[in-house]
Amino acid sequence: MKTENTILKNIKKASLIALSSIALISCSDDDDAPEAINDEEVITTVIIELTPQAGGTAVTLMSKDDDGTNGPNAPVVTVENLAANTTYNGTITLLNETESPAEDITLEVEEEDDEHQFFYTVSGAISGTEYTDIDEDGNPVGITFTLSTGDAGAATLGVTLRHEPKKPNDGTTADAGGATDVEQTFSFDVE
Repeated sequence: MKTENTILKNIKKASLIALSSIALISCSDDDDAPEAINDEEVITTVIIELTPQAGGTAVTLMSKDDDGTNGPNAPVVTVENLAANTTYNGTITLLNETESPAEDITLEVEEEDDEHQFFYTVSGAISGTEYTDIDEDGNPVGITFTLSTGDAGAATLGVTLRHEPKKPNDGTTADAGGATDVEQTFSFDVE
């Protein structure tokens, strides 16, 4: 009987020591600050300027989303019609107009061009787009591009900016991966 009591006391002591050890080990002196979260850019305004290569008046496509992507109000989109059978030089500008003065996010995209890429999708009377700028590794960025129209008709131009896409990729958002910083579709006529 004494032996059983001794064994039980030893088991209790061993259990107490084990639990105390676990409690001490699980407590750590880890006062390191949490890793900073890198918030993505706030983009309220997308401006696409299209200038005919053969000369003529520039066309502007613009989207303003003052309450942000998740806000209750839809973006205000303004478009101008494009000329048929014309090639345009395009530039895109991104702004954060929640700041005063407005912050030009395009500059950040240029500085971090290896971490960004614009993707353009077209339909209708647009025959295609081509990148005219590249990052230091020779991969397309898309701040500047060309856009070619076909015969007259309805058209759409979609633009998506991806942060940290796979580079190189096949030029589609499906292959690109990364996170979408901004996405907008413009509908207009080619006349």
